[in-house]
Amino acid sequence: MDLIFKATLGAAVVVILAMLAKTKNYYIAGLVPLFPTFALIAHYIVGKGRSLDDLKTTIVFGMWSIIPYFVYLATLYVMVDRMRLEASLAVAAVAWLMAATVLVTVWVRLQA
Repeated sequence: MDLIFKATLGAAVVVILAMLAKTKNYYIAGLVPLFPTFALIAHYIVGKGRSLDDLKTTIVFGMWSIIPYFVYLATLYVMVDRMRLEASLAVAAVAWLMAATVLVTVWVRLQA
């Protein structure tokens, strides 16, 4: 049942994005992915299954995770003028992956 709920939330977000993209306020579609749907789920699971300190660590790491998302957006902003949309999205996703890898690597070293 828990998995069905999570899948339904994800599907709802996709439907909302598709509807917003067709409105005169299409740019709001860029805000919807930032609604903390998955963060709420993750924080609930960590908060119920682990200590308060572990939850707070997860929250702080989440704050730092904004950096890879910013790298993705900045890369996409630059690349859409230079490449096809699909290629730009792929390059931006790789940039996110690289930034996320650096973040996790630094985080693990600092937490050790």
